[in-house]
Amino acid sequence: MARNKDAMVLLIDVSPSMHKALPEIEKVCSMLIEKKLIYNKYDEVGVVLFGTEDTENELTTEVGGYEHVVVLQNIKVVDGHLVETLQQLPRGTHAGDFLDAIIVGLDMLIKKYGETYKGKKRLCLLTNAQFPTKFPQEGTKEEQVTTIAGHMSKHGMRMESIVVRGKLTGEADKNIMDENDNLLGIFSKKTCAKLVHVESPTSLLGALRTRKISPVTIFRGDLELSPKMKIKVWVYKKTSEEKFPTLKKYSEKAPPTDRFATHEVKVDFEYKSVEDPSKVVPPDQRIKGYRYGPQVIPISSAEWDAVKFKPEKSVKLLGFSDAKNIMRHYYMKDVNIFIPEPGNRRAILAVSALARAMKDMNKVAILRCVWRQGQGNVVVGVLTPNVSDNDNIPDSFYFNVLPFAEDVREFQFPSFSNFPESWQPSEQQQEAADDLVKMLDLAPPGKEEALLPSLTPNPVLERFYRHLELKSRQPDAVVPPLDETLRTITEPDKELVSQNKSIIDVFHSRFELKENPKLKKSSRRFLRDNPSASKEVEDHLSITDGPNKVEKIGDATPVQDFEAMISRRDSPKWVGKAIKDMKNKIHDLVEDSYEGDNYSKALECLIVLRKGCILEQEPKEFNDFLRNLCKFCEEKALGSFCGFLASKELTLISKREAIDSEVTDDEAKSFLVKSEPKLEAMIE
Repeated sequence: MARNKDAMVLLIDVSPSMHKALPEIEKVCSMLIEKKLIYNKYDEVGVVLFGTEDTENELTTEVGGYEHVVVLQNIKVVDGHLVETLQQLPRGTHAGDFLDAIIVGLDMLIKKYGETYKGKKRLCLLTNAQFPTKFPQEGTKEEQVTTIAGHMSKHGMRMESIVVRGKLTGEADKNIMDENDNLLGIFSKKTCAKLVHVESPTSLLGALRTRKISPVTIFRGDLELSPKMKIKVWVYKKTSEEKFPTLKKYSEKAPPTDRFATHEVKVDFEYKSVEDPSKVVPPDQRIKGYRYGPQVIPISSAEWDAVKFKPEKSVKLLGFSDAKNIMRHYYMKDVNIFIPEPGNRRAILAVSALARAMKDMNKVAILRCVWRQGQGNVVVGVLTPNVSDNDNIPDSFYFNVLPFAEDVREFQFPSFSNFPESWQPSEQQQEAADDLVKMLDLAPPGKEEALLPSLTPNPVLERFYRHLELKSRQPDAVVPPLDETLRTITEPDKELVSQNKSIIDVFHSRFELKENPKLKKSSRRFLRDNPSASKEVEDHLSITDGPNKVEKIGDATPVQDFEAMISRRDSPKWVGKAIKDMKNKIHDLVEDSYEGDNYSKALECLIVLRKGCILEQEPKEFNDFLRNLCKFCEEKALGSFCGFLASKELTLISKREAIDSEVTDDEAKSFLVKSEPKLEAMIE
């Protein structure tokens, strides 16, 4: 077997106290095999059950003891039969001794591979550790565990211990569980082992890593603090997005009787001339190009190579900064981890000293990184200290990419404090909102945090893998309904909602809820920024519900015509046409007015034009028109109309009402007030 192959033994507790958890354990273990069939079809897996009524293992035959431990499957290459076996685990009748199971699994790996096999070997233990382990014939339990851990280290084995504990019954003995947790903790200290406690089916689903990815360095070299001070480091990816497996093209043309057919599909591309479609253009006559307006600018490979930025491979310190200066939302892409070069004591000490000093001073480092020679881009990022609590794990750094100026996106959102008093929430509304937020806390005091990132699987991927396994057995199978365990990730917790129904009812009663009408994007943005305008929008939309489509603003009902026209969505031209026609109508009303007889009607038109420009995010159209209208009144000795507008408190559209406006609140309110004295002087 090759080094990248994985040999694993599953140690599953099927004792009576585990019966409630076994359905979820069956899912997660079968999922493990399903993923291996996709990604690592040559991996080998064995299965050991403990807490069973029967006893069936080689150690019992050879040396005696190890009762109620059954080898359900010896170590062999994964197949579909194993998936079905793990989906129907037997229920045990006796207390489970996890130490016996670990020794049986260890014996299976040693007999199968000996000391010559250099691939991955690991044990995976799933238990609630609620039953006591047997005392050894010699020494203490701690000494026995230390001896077992020594054998594991000698043979290069790893172990994962997943302790499944939900709501404990009165039969659970805390002293026994504490002793067992201490024994499992010794494995973590003495050998390469991981211990995880889970309380929910969702956490269990994410606790067992169903797909192992071999770590690969993206950089090995010097962390250059200065030309005279360098630290040897290795850089790995800490997190990376998990994607769907790559689909392969499959051909069904091979004879069904051909057992050695690969069903592989080969794809070839041919490029042909536009002038002569029958002529194939060879590679040496093809060139890539960039669109530049209507043109295509050809760039040869030699030119492209000449303009490429070719920095030298390096990781250099640019400087230090206070941690508060680097916001969490600055982080881009995946997280990398810097570790000192393995086995290099001087590098380990240097990284530890630097990391601890940065943590004490609350500093972060800014780095310039070129991971490999010939890399076409330079990365600037932040290095955050990661001080280890485990004596066996050296200190390290987390690295996050920072954005350049072109990567920053500035989104302007109005502050709630800018809204008028009538829009502010009351004390009762604020209290109801606070209670709702507290109710939805995923980490309430005294409980395990729900949906921990490290223990929450991607529900989309999990569902895909299960359906793929189902299709392998039933080609015509339909997509099954969403599993309840995955539903808890994608939907609100039903138990939590039912327990806090009174809080939800209070929140509902203190806020008026209205149906949100279907609006175009600009109107939705206005409603989001101006919640109180929903009633106005309803009135605005109610006129257009009829079958008649208005195409111009008439003299009889200009307000209604404008509202109907601006609400039309069959063409983008209607908004601009409605605003333009209403401007002309207002201008005509003012100019044709005799002793102010049209002022009231012109005011109604101005009010609806103002509202429409706010809805459609066109504040400049209204503000420019109102300024020009007042200027026109000055020239035509119609200053009384501006005085009339000032008395009705009609103002410019401010930035508070429409974010695209360039007018402040003070400028909007003072515009007509400043114009009024001058205009009245002209009238006198």
